[in-house]
Amino acid sequence: MDSEIKMRKAEMEDRDIIWNILQQAIERRRKDGSTQWQEGYPNINTVESDIEKGFGYVMTVDGEIAVYVALILNDEPAYSTIEGAWLSNGEFVVVHRVAVDEKFAGQGMVKILFDHIEEFTKSHKIQSIKVDTNFDNIAMLKILESKGYTYCGEVFLAGGMRKAFEKIII
Repeated sequence: MDSEIKMRKAEMEDRDIIWNILQQAIERRRKDGSTQWQEGYPNINTVESDIEKGFGYVMTVDGEIAVYVALILNDEPAYSTIEGAWLSNGEFVVVHRVAVDEKFAGQGMVKILFDHIEEFTKSHKIQSIKVDTNFDNIAMLKILESKGYTYCGEVFLAGGMRKAFEKIII
């Protein structure tokens, strides 16, 4: 039987589950030798802030939280300065803090998440999706390539340079 996969806004009662998923992702990045997420960000306060501001979303599999993501509309100050050029100047969704529960790792959850984000973007009549990732986050770089995102240049975020990507949705 196929699993039911849905995306919904995160709620404060999801906080501890989300923080646990983020801690797993932070540890996976560390084990992979990455510097991304190794300086105390993201943290529990980040999760609480995301939820309070309405940025936090979870993707559930049969009701169980499998993936966490922050979706921010038209607001990422770091994106105003890019070494390169964005594809568009219209409204956009920013994708931050993608983290998968270890139980669901390796099952294509992030690709499914990006499908849901694209549907969210279309349904809100927003032009594009912008996302950045660390140079050494090979898994995310491969996903962005496979989902048709265009490399636009580099942005300075969270203390370092990040590869920036955009996909036009409408």
